[in-house]
Amino acid sequence: MDFTRKLYRRGSSFETTIPMPLLFALDQKKKHNVVFKFDSKQNRWYVEFEEMKK
Repeated sequence: MDFTRKLYRRGSSFETTIPMPLLFALDQKKKHNVVFKFDSKQNRWYVEFEEMKK
């Protein structure tokens, strides 16, 4: 399954939204950080979610 998200300008930065199907496995009662990682060897981005520490 592929997801395409619109990249939009917000002030002096660019933003996008995380599609809800990617969030289905997260406990929505807890807060999470979204981590974007770039693999330069494969020229690909990866998205990871980590629970915020209190």
